[in-house]
Amino acid sequence: MTLRHVLLLPLLLLACNKEAPAPAPEAKAPEGKTSAAAAAASDKPAAAAEIGKPAPDFTLTDYEGKTHHLADYRGKIVVLEWFNPECPFVKASHTKGSLKGYSKRAVEKGVVWLGINSGAPGKQGHGAERVAEGRKAFGMENPVLADETGKVGHLYGATNTPHMFVIDAKGTLVYRGAIDNSPDGEGESPKDGKLVNHVDAALEDLAAGKPVATPDTRAYGCSVKYGS
Repeated sequence: MTLRHVLLLPLLLLACNKEAPAPAPEAKAPEGKTSAAAAAASDKPAAAAEIGKPAPDFTLTDYEGKTHHLADYRGKIVVLEWFNPECPFVKASHTKGSLKGYSKRAVEKGVVWLGINSGAPGKQGHGAERVAEGRKAFGMENPVLADETGKVGHLYGATNTPHMFVIDAKGTLVYRGAIDNSPDGEGESPKDGKLVNHVDAALEDLAAGKPVATPDTRAYGCSVKYGS
């Protein structure tokens, strides 16, 4: 890691902790979307995410009004990306680092890629307007799902943005952690001097019919802006 990145990381972390002003009414997701996300709640608590076990099922609605049920994607590889459009690590990764154009390339290979925003109202990166701006700025074509209650984020143990999860075609959680081994988000300070895209490595292992060699890494980035 260069001196530049040593000096830059504290500034990025400071920016992560800056809360956004309360969203204006028009920036909120429509009532139907919020209620659909809340409707995903079940009277019976779901099992928490665990590597090698079935990925916890959920139903969330994206910011364009489409409902996504994880079980409906059985038979396809699914990548979940915890997303905050205003997090500097997310911005760096989507404009310079490993996430730049990556979701589009993965989708072209048949992968289902779902962003999830677990930011609560009033928190940094919350709301349909901010998500739309982020998707446009980053050239993202995959949907981003609203998890305002944070239920799905807590269920998966998502702690950072970005925080990545890979689910195989059988519905098993096979990877969770960082997008890569460069904690600046820019891909310019990889540990051991070689950039490794952990999600890409997991997808390559799955394509080869092999167990994921590195199923669990430590995520880096901003904290997920849960309400509680």
